[in-house]
Amino acid sequence: MGGLSTGLAPEWLALRENADAEARAESLLDPLRAALSRRSRLLIRDLGCGTGSMGRWLAPRLPGPQHWVLHDQDTTLLAEAAAAPPKADRDGGPVRVTPKPADLTAFTAADLSGTALVTASALLDLLTLGEVILLAEACMVARCPVLITLSVLGRVELDPPDLLDGDIEAAFNDHQRREVRGRRQLGPDAFDAATDAFSRDFVVFRQPSPWRLGPADAALIAEWLSGWVFAAVRQRPDLAEEGQRYLDRRLAANAAGELRVTVAHGDLLALPEMSA
Repeated sequence: MGGLSTGLAPEWLALRENADAEARAESLLDPLRAALSRRSRLLIRDLGCGTGSMGRWLAPRLPGPQHWVLHDQDTTLLAEAAAAPPKADRDGGPVRVTPKPADLTAFTAADLSGTALVTASALLDLLTLGEVILLAEACMVARCPVLITLSVLGRVELDPPDLLDGDIEAAFNDHQRREVRGRRQLGPDAFDAATDAFSRDFVVFRQPSPWRLGPADAALIAEWLSGWVFAAVRQRPDLAEEGQRYLDRRLAANAAGELRVTVAHGDLLALPEMSA
C-alpha cells in the first residue's frame, strides 16, 4: 500500500497518551456536540489512529451509539487499537470499533459517505500541502465535521533555558519540513495550512493544546528530548558534538527533576456552516 506511514512505535504512543489527553482542548467539544446533536448514530473515522488513544479520549465525551472506524497503514497498530477500544460512550453504551487499513493521503468524499465525524491526532505535520487540501475538500464535499488535535506548532519552551535551545528548535522544525519519499511534509506549517484549507467552506475553531511537562513526566520528557535532538542533528550534522553535550545536560536536569518543557500544539474543529 502506498501513501503515508507514520512509523510510530506503540511504546512511544503509550508513553504520550496521558499527556495528549491532558493537552487536548475540551472547549471545542461543546460546538462539536451541538453539530452532532441531530445524528441518531455516530459513525466516526479516526485517521492515523495509532493504538486508538483518540477514541479512548473522545468516545466517552460524545453521545452514543458510536461506531469508530480506525484507519492506519500499520496493521500492528491497528490490532492494538482494536484490542483496547473505548470502554463506553457518554451515555454508558458500548462503542463499536472496526479496524480498516487505509492510505491516509487518499480519502475522498465518497469514502466519507455517512460519516458523522472525521478525527485525527498528531497527524497533520506528516502531510503535504496537497494532501491537506485534498482532505479538506473531501470533508467539505461530504459535509463532514472534522476534529484534528495535537498538531505541532514548532515552538518549544524549556525551563531553565539553554543557549542552544533556539538552534535545536530551528533544526528540528526544518527536519519536520523535509522531503520523505518524494513528499515534502508541512511539519509546523500544517496547522495554518489546514485552517486555510477548511476555512474555504467550513467554520473553523482553533485552540492551543500544549504539552506542559514536569518532573512527573520524566520518562516522556527523556524520550521526547532524545528524539527532538536526534532529528535536529540529522538535519544539521554540524550540531552533532554540541548537540550531544546539550542532550546530556538536559537529560541530567530531567533526571534530577529540574526540567520543565512546554511543547506547543494546536487543535482544530471545522464544521459545515449549517452546523456551527
